[in-house]
Amino acid sequence: MDDMTFLHQSFDGSLSSNYPPIVIVEDDKLLGMTLKKYLEQSLKLRVSLFTSSEDLLMNFAKNHKKEDPFCLITDISLEQGSDGLLLIDILKEKGFEFVSIVMTGFASIETAIAATKKGVFHYLTKPFEVENLKKLVIQALQIRLSTVLPKEILSEGDGLFHESRRIPSKLRIDRPTVEDSFHGMIGRSKAMREVFERIEKVAKTDSTILIMGASGTGKELVASAIHKLSSRGNKSRVSVNCGAIPGDLLESELFGHVKGAFTGAISNRKGRFELAQNGTIFLDEIGDMPQLLQVKLLRVLQERVIEPVGSSETMPIDVRVIAATHRDLEKAVLESKFREDLFYRLNVIPIKMPSLKDRREDIPLLISYFLDRFVSADRSNEISFAPLTMDLLMGYDWPGNVRELENVIERLVILRGGNEILPEDLPAKIFRSNPLATQQYKSLFELPEVGVDLKQILSDIEDSLIVQAMNRTRGNKNQASKLLALNRTTLIEKMKKKNLEI
Repeated sequence: MDDMTFLHQSFDGSLSSNYPPIVIVEDDKLLGMTLKKYLEQSLKLRVSLFTSSEDLLMNFAKNHKKEDPFCLITDISLEQGSDGLLLIDILKEKGFEFVSIVMTGFASIETAIAATKKGVFHYLTKPFEVENLKKLVIQALQIRLSTVLPKEILSEGDGLFHESRRIPSKLRIDRPTVEDSFHGMIGRSKAMREVFERIEKVAKTDSTILIMGASGTGKELVASAIHKLSSRGNKSRVSVNCGAIPGDLLESELFGHVKGAFTGAISNRKGRFELAQNGTIFLDEIGDMPQLLQVKLLRVLQERVIEPVGSSETMPIDVRVIAATHRDLEKAVLESKFREDLFYRLNVIPIKMPSLKDRREDIPLLISYFLDRFVSADRSNEISFAPLTMDLLMGYDWPGNVRELENVIERLVILRGGNEILPEDLPAKIFRSNPLATQQYKSLFELPEVGVDLKQILSDIEDSLIVQAMNRTRGNKNQASKLLALNRTTLIEKMKKKNLEI
């Protein structure tokens, strides 16, 4: 274990004391020493290694001035003493000036978010390339500690950051133009252009609108755009998820109730329709509304009056109704699950939202849009995509539509920020749905005239693919199992059975 007594030499190939030092906290001594030696040799900066947070804190109490900045690289899970995130809190409380990079072998969205909230510069998932760590240290020193590094060190950054500017990477994504953006929606495809045009046509009317489309396609964004562009845009827009509120409470939620109407009704309460007076009410997931309540909604749409629960008096309302559903309401009508008269009353102007798989040309635009949303202002956690990765993203059917794509991009930025996204970094379900895979393998083999030992051939192919997956992921069984679409335990069992320990 090193202490904080560093070598004081100028930048002549030796360790330099003119720049903030690097402090590593890693209880895996072999990994810690590897990182220490690599950073010392490649960056010519002072590097100190500690195997526990307590060792660092004790040493700093004696040997380190609080005003002297440093770059902290710490594992999150430490066997002894405080974990890495708690160590960061303690150092902040004690007034030390530093920038932090955290490492973990057990990545999760929750941990990544916790690290981000603590102001961590970057979150690295083990195993990682030491080359990437080196680049991150350069970025952290430049951006967070405003360190002017010598050209010799900057050249080690491989063009990622020079004078705090990032050289644009050659991504197969396309930044949306002003014409591609429409009130929070992004699209260049013909299907989305038609949606935008219809919204502009119907917004100025007071007609009832039914928005149909699968979950995650952006139905609420359509409703919001219609309201903003309408003459009611300066009035209230009230939303109700008819599928999220129990049927026995939904009537009161929509129409309000009077005091004493039922147990717990201790005072009069306005319903959503009354709150939306002169504005717009958005009835999301209308297909999940109980049939008894469908009758009452039909009366509201026909007579434009509401009757609070427990009251015998009606109240006139002036509200524009926009409904949405992911269900096939025409089919529901045929199956007597949805009232036919209500369906036709709602379906005055239909708007059909296309699924993401039906407008794949918009995927690069959406990726760029979400990157701008989730990448930090200094672009330090920006990600790029390998060509095959983009092929997989473009070929995936996205059953969760735009919302699923948004979640995937957010996860990648948090867990893999600052790196090129390889196929194995994507969620396993994207691999399993790859439509190219089967076609690729069909033409790989030609049956010889003499025939083959099919069992042996298949075994050899399996061995080869497992070895390739393990080599590609540098022995990481979690990532290898994703590449092979196997459970991790299944992969381990196969490797043991075949004596393929790598």
